[in-house]
Amino acid sequence: MAALKDIEKPAVTAAGLKGIQKAAALLVAIGEQRAGEIFKYLGESEVEALSLELAKAQKIPTEVCRDVITEAVESVLAEDYLAEGGVDYARSVLMRSLGEDRAEEIIGRLAATIERRPFEFLRRTPAEQIVVFLRNESPQTIALVVSNLHTTLAAQVLSDIDPEIQADVALRIALMAETRPEVVSHVESVMRSRLSAVGSQEYAAAGGVKSLADILNSSDRTTERNVLDELAKADGELAEEIRLLLFTFEDVVKLDDRSIQMVLKEVDQKDLAIALRGVSDDVAGKIFGNMSERGAELLKEEIQFQPPQRKRVVEEAQGRIVGVVRRLEEAGAIVISRGGGSGEDALV
Repeated sequence: MAALKDIEKPAVTAAGLKGIQKAAALLVAIGEQRAGEIFKYLGESEVEALSLELAKAQKIPTEVCRDVITEAVESVLAEDYLAEGGVDYARSVLMRSLGEDRAEEIIGRLAATIERRPFEFLRRTPAEQIVVFLRNESPQTIALVVSNLHTTLAAQVLSDIDPEIQADVALRIALMAETRPEVVSHVESVMRSRLSAVGSQEYAAAGGVKSLADILNSSDRTTERNVLDELAKADGELAEEIRLLLFTFEDVVKLDDRSIQMVLKEVDQKDLAIALRGVSDDVAGKIFGNMSERGAELLKEEIQFQPPQRKRVVEEAQGRIVGVVRRLEEAGAIVISRGGGSGEDALV
């Protein structure tokens, strides 16, 4: 295998790099700070392999950096399109934006990943039909299937299953870590036969607290309330951990102006000044836009002249503001926009 330093040679392009070389080149291209953030999400063996490759790296040509970054961006976009509507939808969108040849190249590169996704064949199956097929299954089996569905479909299925087992299924999703490949294969086989579908799927990890939070974020308020109330009875700490993930500080852009103004009346201004450090322009604009001109100027000055803050301190301040949002929602004073559901929480 060619060493990464070989990419200095003009004849070598990004397309000619091996997987680990391309990953290392991408880390070099995006800079030390961002590369360090990515390392936090990698396993020990992956960090070691990439560190070794980075140690071999010399100066990487600008065109190689550009090509590697472009490929990474295209792959991420393709993954999003796949999540929205499957392979055909992703191919159609990519063809319109990049042309047929480039689209086929990207889809081909992701083909192995697509094939490894459990229960991919259920993507276009109506939620109510999945619920019927799962009706006589154990809560653990239902949790396995739901946790592997894409978020919107998973939320619909969780909303439609029997309320008596809804919280039990949710708890199992939150606690789920890994499932043996043979178990996944067996459940897939049963579901496939019921749907008269074909295909070969392999094991992939799913579930966990984040998975359940994503599902509940797309569920209607009634489903979320039922699940959290029952979870709190079984495991209060777990329920609180999930609750904190349901609405993040960046989600304030989802609130209407009236709701934001109510939140601003309740929060500590010192917390607000710290919480706004490093946020997106959309979030900052939403906050400043709901303050008086003088109030916004004073807050901007406080942010500008306050000393640098640790990330933990910023997140704690944001968490306290999120707590205010959740408290106001529980009291019925504000409404958080959510996906799915019957619209019972909409203002009329």
